[in-house]
Amino acid sequence: MVLDLLLIAVAITLDPLPIMAFVLVLSSHKGVWRGLAFILAWLACLVAVIAAVLLFTGGTPPPPRSPPSTAALAAKLAIGIGLVAYGEYRRRRRGAPRRPPSGRAKHAAGAHSRKGKEKGTDRMTSWSAAGLAVFLQPWGMVAAAATVVVKADLSHLSSYLALFGFCILATASLLAAELYTVFAPEAAGARLHRLRSWMEAHEEPAIIVGCLLMGLWLTGNSIYELTS
Repeated sequence: MVLDLLLIAVAITLDPLPIMAFVLVLSSHKGVWRGLAFILAWLACLVAVIAAVLLFTGGTPPPPRSPPSTAALAAKLAIGIGLVAYGEYRRRRRGAPRRPPSGRAKHAAGAHSRKGKEKGTDRMTSWSAAGLAVFLQPWGMVAAAATVVVKADLSHLSSYLALFGFCILATASLLAAELYTVFAPEAAGARLHRLRSWMEAHEEPAIIVGCLLMGLWLTGNSIYELTS
């Protein structure tokens, strides 16, 4: 359980879309407070999913080969196959030839996009930032984590530590950006902007590789547990 949760948490915290959105939130007016709202909503989603699973299992993992245990493994297998299919779809779409925009159209689109983002973040409230965190939560990965949490045994301290570590690690990139902005606001602004630009340029490969690797791991692990 611990290894599965660790890998899923790493995949969640390195998801480029939430990070890019979070950097925009931090760069807005009162960005630190809005960033805090984003993080709290992000954590609340993770805790809510874990709590729902533990309420369902009663804090005791179902016996192997029992219907709940088999259903959890089947769900994890389905999520793994879905991630592989989605990653392959993105890879094929990325490789498809597309007509490049003209230089003037590209420049106008870029300027319009930058202005729209700046105006949008200026109007954003803390509640909007929290809603954005819920919307951008990688729910496929969170659902995969839920199928693993089924194995948690709350009679052991190690299970509490594993669940706590999962929540912190899955939020680590956001926490690091938030703390960096709090303690070094001037340096953080420039560096986080460069990070966001770099991630925008490498967003598609990161999503493809992340989905394929995580999907293959979940699929292989699920098949092994179902057949062993």
